Amino acid sequence: MSAHRSHDHWGDQYPQGPVIKRVKVSAATEGSIRGRIPEDILAFSEEDFETSTRLHNDALVISFLLNNTQIKCVLMDLGSSTNIIRSKVVEHLGLLDQIIPTSRVLKGFNMAGEATKGEITLPVNVSEVVQDAKFHVIDDDIRYNALLKRLWIHNMRVVLSTLHQMMKFPAKDGIKTVYGE
Repeated sequence: MSAHRSHDHWGDQYPQGPVIKRVKVSAATEGSIRGRIPEDILAFSEEDFETSTRLHNDALVISFLLNNTQIKCVLMDLGSSTNIIRSKVVEHLGLLDQIIPTSRVLKGFNMAGEATKGEITLPVNVSEVVQDAKFHVIDDDIRYNALLKRLWIHNMRVVLSTLHQMMKFPAKDGIKTVYGE
């Protein structure tokens, strides 16, 4: 073990006190951020950090609307190349007949394969901004109701922060902020 490591980064250890006094992450939509008005900048401030009541090691999990129904427990997954939704959610929405049967096997971290029931394209509504997403439907009893992949996140121009447990993205009426569950 290195001398500079004080705890196991891969275990269930949580920071044991303030790790960072101030955090500011900024992402400009294009070009330099100098001289731009604050409304053009997606930024996480110290005030955003203070909305979190405890130190954590949590992924960012949000809610969104599908067919005017709130879907909770949705993982924002920058590591995923596939949008996934549980079959039970599609059934709850009354859309099982809209699943297009496909033959695809998804592999997880343990390399075990999970055959999908098919694909379905759904309008995902996050803070009144709607973008279609093609989901692979699975029967497996996973922890989340849905996973949104990297491409969906990038297409929405989302900047997310697991530290702040929120995400921000530009919309016609300004910067939208979505808080984690």
